[in-house]
Amino acid sequence: MASPTALPPLPFNPSRVRSYLLRLPLFTRIVVLVIIAFWLLEFQTIWGVVQWGSLTPDDIGLGSMYRLNTYPFIHTGFFHTFLNLLALTPLLERFEAEHGTLTAVALFIGPLSTFPAGLYILVEKFILHRNTAVVGASVWVFLLLGSEAIRTYKSNPYFSLGPYKIPTWTSSLFACALVSIFVPDTSFLGHLCSVLIGYLLGLGYLKVFVPPEKILRWIEGKLNLLGRLPHYVSVDQKTYGRYGVLPSSTAAAGGERSTPLSYLGTNQRLGP
Repeated sequence: MASPTALPPLPFNPSRVRSYLLRLPLFTRIVVLVIIAFWLLEFQTIWGVVQWGSLTPDDIGLGSMYRLNTYPFIHTGFFHTFLNLLALTPLLERFEAEHGTLTAVALFIGPLSTFPAGLYILVEKFILHRNTAVVGASVWVFLLLGSEAIRTYKSNPYFSLGPYKIPTWTSSLFACALVSIFVPDTSFLGHLCSVLIGYLLGLGYLKVFVPPEKILRWIEGKLNLLGRLPHYVSVDQKTYGRYGVLPSSTAAAGGERSTPLSYLGTNQRLGP
């Protein structure tokens, strides 16, 4: 009697994946759950989720400003949702671990959603005179990649490609171009706007939109957030300090330093 053929090993360890997911900080797991919830809502036909929450330049008005915050959570199909979650989760998890949950909430529900949206509307509607609607969490993926590119540039300004030295801050622009070339129905303009806002974040120009650390500590103590909320990242629990520290300047860094879309309409989207 022939022995049963052994199954090939999985390309990943399920227990490690499960352990990683269980360790995700609070805001990151909320974002993941909201994205999945909106994707599930797309199966019903009573309410058009994409039409309701997409960033459509001609539909932005006083009564629809919510679109500036809803479009990153909405996607068009399983693969768009899955690939964006796969790219976003480690980047967002690292950001929240470095800066704290309250800072992540203040930035991602505020300027890190509205600024890329505003820049996109400005170019798309008033310069190009088009009305391409966009959705997708890759707005945050490319924004965080832009911020990380600036961080890398500060510690390692160039990488070599044959005889050429290429500035490391351009890496996110290369990623933006490659995704637009090889992934169909993505928006180069939307990703480019995200990268540019990420550069501003990495250069520290968006620090003014972060609440002072003293206020964050007062809120945390007053509401006992660390004791009440599982997986909450406190101001005093951050991995690398308020705005991160360059690896070569950990001991000397006494101050603060900044760390650092699928589309509708014509069926364009931000990200794969």
